[in-house]
Parts: sequence; C-alpha cells; structure tokens
Amino acid sequence: MRAIIFFSFFLNFTNSKAVEKSEIINKLRNIDNIQFSFNQKTNKNIERGECILVFPNKLKCNYKDKNKKELIVNKKMMAITQKRYGKTLFYPLSKTTFINILSKDELIKIIRESDTVIDNYLNVIYIKEDNTKILIKFHKETFLLAGWVTLDQYNNQIVFDIQINSINQIVDDEIFNLPTKS
Repeated sequence: MRAIIFFSFFLNFTNSKAVEKSEIINKLRNIDNIQFSFNQKTNKNIERGECILVFPNKLKCNYKDKNKKELIVNKKMMAITQKRYGKTLFYPLSKTTFINILSKDELIKIIRESDTVIDNYLNVIYIKEDNTKILIKFHKETFLLAGWVTLDQYNNQIVFDIQINSINQIVDDEIFNLPTKS
C-alpha cells in the first residue's frame, strides 16, 4: 500500500512539473518582446538598469551607473559600451550564455529537455555541452521569465533578476544597431 501511495505521489509530482513547463512554453510562444528592469549581481557588485529583449537574439540594456554602460546584442554579436569613456568591446554571441536565453526556440527546447526545480521560482536547470550550467527562473504564478544565473568568463556567478514592465510593445529595430568599431 505504501508503494502505491509513493508511486501515485511521484506520478502526480512529475505530471505537475510537465504542466508547469507547458504553461511556460505556451506563455513564451505568445511573446515577441519584453521590456524589463533588472538587478545584476556579480560577486558583491550590484548593477541596475532597463532592457528590451526582442526574440530572436536582440537585446539592449542601459545600465544606471556612472560609466553609462550599454549592452547591445544583435543576432550574432554583443557590444558593451562604456559611454563615459567612449570605449566599446565586441564579443561573438556564440561565446556568451545569452545565446540560450535570447532565442525563443532555443529557450523552449531547453525548457522541454531540462530538469525543473521548484522553490520561490520555477527553475529550469540547463547543462550545456561544455558542462556549464545555466539556471533560468520563471515566476510560479505568471509563468513569465524572472531571470537567470550563469557564470562569466572568469567563473564569477552572475545573478540576473528581472521585473517585466511590458510585453509585445512596438520596438524600433534601430536601437539594436551595434556601434561602429573604431
């Protein structure tokens, strides 16, 4: 009898996770873009700002800091500019963890194939081919993206929490133009 109760509980718990994954995927399918505020914590450093994410692979973030940092992702390249100093660094998107989050199709594939852990959020744990882990957080009530946790190139943990301000607004594609290389 205990085995039947345990097995029933296990099946119900597994089915619950599958339903939650389906809810997240259904929500994502109806989203073309989001505008959000963020808090980014790297070690003890906390940065804040606002971003616009347009699927697939377009992101613009303006940091609220003294360097007036701006991050732009446009399909295959990422540019980080410190406007205060007029300095821009360019990175191929393939070398960042953003590539897995900025493509709706890739994100849906990750949700389907990855383990889910539930705490304050619905957490999708994705292990890449090189064994690096990405934790992608979704709100339990709304099934909307809540942030992610990754490691940077120096093995520092980056916790990126977001608060969505709007969904599917008209966005001028010009804002994703990368700065010219000097």
